[in-house]
Order: sequence, then structure tokens, then C-alpha cells
Amino acid sequence: MTAPKRNWVIQERAPQPFLDGAPEHPLLMQALYNRGLRSAEEVTAFLQGEDAVKENPYRLPDMARAVTRLLRAIADEETICVYGDFDADGVSATALLTSALQAAGAKTGAYIPDRVDEGYGLNREAIAHIAEKARVMVTVDCGMRSVDEVAYAQSLGMDVIVTDHHSIGPALPPAIAVINPRRSDCPPTFDQLAGAGVAYRLAQAVLRAAAQQEERVIDATAVEEVEQSLLDFVAIGTVADMMPLLGENRSLVRRGLQQLNRTDRPGLLALMHQAGLRPGTVDATAIAFRLGPRINAAGRLAHASLAYRLLRTEDPTEAYTLTVELEALNQQRRSLTEDAEDLATTQVETQLAQGAPLVLVRSPEIVSGVVGLVAGRLVERYYRPAVVVEEGDEECRGSARSIEEFDISRALDELSHLLVRHGGHSRAAGFTVETAELSRFERELRAIAERELGDLGDLRPTLYVDAEATLDEINWGLLEQFARLEPTGHDNPAPLLLSRGVRVREARAVGGGKHLKLIVDSGPSSPVLDGIAFRAGELAHTLAEGSLIDIVYELQANEWQGRQRLQLNVADIHPVV
Repeated sequence: MTAPKRNWVIQERAPQPFLDGAPEHPLLMQALYNRGLRSAEEVTAFLQGEDAVKENPYRLPDMARAVTRLLRAIADEETICVYGDFDADGVSATALLTSALQAAGAKTGAYIPDRVDEGYGLNREAIAHIAEKARVMVTVDCGMRSVDEVAYAQSLGMDVIVTDHHSIGPALPPAIAVINPRRSDCPPTFDQLAGAGVAYRLAQAVLRAAAQQEERVIDATAVEEVEQSLLDFVAIGTVADMMPLLGENRSLVRRGLQQLNRTDRPGLLALMHQAGLRPGTVDATAIAFRLGPRINAAGRLAHASLAYRLLRTEDPTEAYTLTVELEALNQQRRSLTEDAEDLATTQVETQLAQGAPLVLVRSPEIVSGVVGLVAGRLVERYYRPAVVVEEGDEECRGSARSIEEFDISRALDELSHLLVRHGGHSRAAGFTVETAELSRFERELRAIAERELGDLGDLRPTLYVDAEATLDEINWGLLEQFARLEPTGHDNPAPLLLSRGVRVREARAVGGGKHLKLIVDSGPSSPVLDGIAFRAGELAHTLAEGSLIDIVYELQANEWQGRQRLQLNVADIHPVV
């Protein structure tokens, strides 16, 4: 079974008064209208990066309690442990908060669990170890589902502050403060923050309060400098965790990219060099596809402390050594993902032939570090909720990715009686299940999927097209206009255009046959443009020279050997019949 044919939905054309209301390119105005803007004032604010209110961190519930306890720890010279997660968001949040607390005068250290030996979230063995050294523990990007573990930490004499952004269970952890933008009593402007974004708001509150203390180690001017310096971590965590890039997140990431492109952190400079990026050219796409995967590789196949050390190091030599290690792990991650995807294909094809609305792959040969990547590939390929499980002797670790029509986090909540631990969002979640319960878990999860999706018929992904355009309209000027929407990503995607009746001049498979390289025009006088359609290499044999196609694509610049060319990043192709 190949990738499912996609539905194309062309967005409603913006009213003419809106298109004429600001002196901007009409295709840019249409894209802005599609993103919910309705007035010239909103357009100006969005394009100038002033569309998000600068939030007061104290509007997050429990912030005052957290700051009060942390200031007391600083004054009493108590050790504060920052307990993070092993993905790029968690590592960035951990580096951010430890940096901020140290700037405020705290004695602090970090703990990130091992993905294989400990799994996601808090665990008792780690807590017992931390309690021997620290009086206060602050979680970042984890902790919301660790109710019993937080109670255990408190019983050992530690005060716990939970900061997280994952979905909330039936009860809040019994911590002295629980800072999570998904709380029902939290203002909605915060609700899409990443773990690094939540950690940043706590860092702001602590730094500003520390500057007002009588015996302080930081003043107001230094606080502004530290806050600015931490925004590169926020950008990395937010983009790598695929959070929506609108409102507050867009404002934070926009400023964070500015900071990242002028960073003096040896680790980030070395990481950019290893990824083939020059300072000044890093955008959200570069984080998503180059920096984020390399940071994630540490936690997937070794230990996330390697990535944490890279983000915190001030030694260029150490930074170089660590990036070489990360690059080797990233190459290994790619190979393991491809092998696991090949292994999964047979199981998935059998399940889909039986009409399964959800696919579940299980094998002891799939390492836990790549289960989420493989699940994401399966969703992209088949447009079904996908669960990939590494089978162990006693416990299994799984990761799930889902589609718009199915809330996987809610489904796991319904099966919590079978799970050791779980957490996540509507479209992505992770869990641990005892091996003895795996088959029952699979049956009950399939039953939930059948209940939720069984009546929806043929599931197909939808491409929301911003506008139709001719190839004559495609030029560098239009790309520059679309660049004003940056940072683009989830909920603020790069504009999708539709061009009809495009002529194929050349179509060939590249990348070992996986991808489709195109050269197209729309007639003798039209521009000749390059295109790339990822994971569509099989179409090379069906697109004859001179054939006509309709294409949906993003416009981008492709750099090769120091030269830039306009390129169409093709999302879907329909032959003209």
C-alpha cells in the first residue's frame, strides 16, 4: 500500500476589501487571511512580530508559590535539582532552567533519566538518589502523571515543583506548585507553550524576583541580558517538540531565532557547523530537520546528558568532541529507523488488508529510541494512528502518533489501568506496559480505534491549499514575501500553493529511489522550475515527459555548492486526465 491520496481543500478567497486593506502582495494577504487575520492592523502587527502580548509569568497558576520556594532555597544555599526529559524540548528546558537558577545565585544541578533503563518521567530510584543531595526538585517537560512519585519525593523531605505542558490526568501531583499551561485555571494565551516555554516563564519570574532581593547576585540590567540569552533554548525546544507557532510561541521563537543566529554558545556553534548551517541562516525548518534530530539522537541511543553537556559547555574543544559523538549517533539513528520501518511494513500491510483503523507494530528488534520516529513515518505513509512497541522480557515501551480524527492521549487515558505510565498530547504520546498485558492492551486499543474511527469511512489526509497560482507568479520576490510569515511550522505552516496543468520536462527518482526530482514549466514562455517530492520516488516511472500534472507545493530556496535556486517542495501530485 502506497501513501494515501490526499484531499485538496482550497481555502476560501479573502474578501476584496481585506486584500486591498494593506499594501502587501495579494498571495501573502490571502495566506494571512487563511491564518485568521481580518484587519490591516492585525496584518501589520503579525508581520512586525507584535501579534502576541508579552505575558506576565505570574499569570500562570502556582508561579508565586514556586518562586517563593526557590528564592528561599537560594537564600539558604539549598541544592536545587532540575529533573528533565530526554528529548530536545526536555534537554533544552533543563539547560535553560539550570542556567537561569545559577544566574540567580542558586546551587543547582540537573538530572535526566535514561530512556532505556528508566523511561519517561519520574522514577523512585532516581528520586531517592536526588534526595541525598537536594532539598528542592523542579521538573521540566515531565511530572504531570507522576502523582505517586511526587508524593514519594515529598516523603523523603524534598519539596517538588512540577513544570510541564503535557496533558493532565485525573489528579494534579501533590507538589508545592504545579505549573502547566493546560490547567483549566490557566489563561488560554499560555496553552500551547512547550516544556522549554514553561521553564522560560519560571526562569523569568525567578530572575526578576531575585533582582529585587536585598542580598542579590543579579541586578535588573543583568536579568534582561540573561532572559534574552535563554531564548535560543526556547526556540529549539518549541520547534523540536512541534508546538504551534502562533501567538506567544511565535513571538518567543521569532526572538529565539534572532538569539540563536548570533549565539556565542560553543555547543550551538559547533552543532550548527556539524549540521551544515551558518549563523544567520538558521530558521525553524533548520531546527526541525537539522538541529533537533541531532540533539534528540543522544537520548534515543545513548544518554541525553551528552546533549545537555553540549548546550551548557563553554569549552569549544569539548563542544567539537560532543558534536562528533552526536553526529555518529544521528547516523546510527537514521539506519536503525530505516531498518525498523522495513520490519514494520509487513505487519502494517497485513493489518490494513484486514481493514484495521489503527496499526500496531511490536517487536523486540525495534529499539525504544526510534519507536516514535517509526510511528510518525507510518502515520505519514498510511494516515492511520500508529503505535510502535519495543517488546521486552518484563516491560514494553511504546510510542504512538495519531491523526486529526483520533486523540491518542485520551485513548491511553482510557487504558491507564493496563499501563505502568503514560503521557503526551492528542497527536503524540508514549507509554510503558508490562509484557504480560501487551496483548490485552493491543485488543482494547484497537477496540477504541474501531469505536472512534469505524464510521468515518476512507481516512485520507487533507492538504489545505492557501491559493492557486501560475508558475509565472513564482519568483524570488514571492519567496521573500512568504518569508515574512516566519517562523513557520505547526498551525502557521509555510503557504501551500496549487498550480494546475504544469508540464513535466523531467521526472526521475533520487535518494536511492525514495524521492522524486522534477523539472517543470507551464509552456514555452514560462519559467522552468525544479521540484522535489519526498517519499514519492515510485512516481518517476509514471510521469512521462510532456505529461500534465496539478501540483500542490511550498516555495523554497535550495542551496547547493554555494548556489541558490528556487525549488518547489511538492506535497502532492494529481495527473491531468
